[in-house]
Amino acid sequence: MTRATITGTDADHVLCATCGVEYGTVPALNRCLICDDERQWIPRTGQVWTTLGGLTAAGHTTVVEELEPGLVGIATDPSVGIGQTGKLIRTEAGNVLFDVPALIDAAAVAAVAELGEIAAIIASHPHMYGVQSRYSQAFGDAPILVARADVDFLPLRTPAVQVWETAHEIVPGVHLEQVGGHFPGSTVAHFTGADGQGVLLAGDAIFPGPVGRTVSFLRSYPNRIPLSAAVVRRIADQVGRLKFDRLYNNFRGVVPERAGEVVRASAQRYIEWVSGTHDHLT
Repeated sequence: MTRATITGTDADHVLCATCGVEYGTVPALNRCLICDDERQWIPRTGQVWTTLGGLTAAGHTTVVEELEPGLVGIATDPSVGIGQTGKLIRTEAGNVLFDVPALIDAAAVAAVAELGEIAAIIASHPHMYGVQSRYSQAFGDAPILVARADVDFLPLRTPAVQVWETAHEIVPGVHLEQVGGHFPGSTVAHFTGADGQGVLLAGDAIFPGPVGRTVSFLRSYPNRIPLSAAVVRRIADQVGRLKFDRLYNNFRGVVPERAGEVVRASAQRYIEWVSGTHDHLT
């Protein structure tokens, strides 16, 4: 296994300070294509860039914790960019990193290495690319799977990138599907879980409410752009074919039990409201 150190070119590795997506170097247009989109935003003061070296010098570090048996969260403290918590699915065939933090440091490499090899890296959607090329480099050039529908949003393309579109098992027991919605290629990962009840990693495609008893669906969360009733029905029907008791988003949100039922009921509620069924209550 190749170990990463945050020195030299890694220290100078450029990422957008607002979304935390890597560029490697400042692009010629001096503008983040991820943030310059209706789903995200560029600060009023203008585009801001940072580097891995700058983040570590400012005191940002990696925090790793078990979320449940076989599932580990990887976050940064203080948070970087959007502030996602990556999810490491642990399997006997190799670990899968789903959604990638915007920081990699010695603490991250040591903690993840102790948990085993990374077999594949997948972002649920472009906001979650993080520093995926650096995680790949740190762990034997692990393949980076990028949804074909979203490939134009990929700022940094390396030989490890593999474009995909057909639902499949990335390693035995970890199933990937593109459900769309938030982004055309928005991806979910499904695995059995230690208790055999099923776990769905949903990124931003399906977003748990504050106490995990409901979920919602949006094209843009910061800008509050909705999806249509037809798209929400499509997403709910697609994930409804999967068996899962728990659902995690790309932060710390979770539906801790009966998640399949929660998705069905919440989708129906959403569809009724955006279709006008309850307009008499407004």
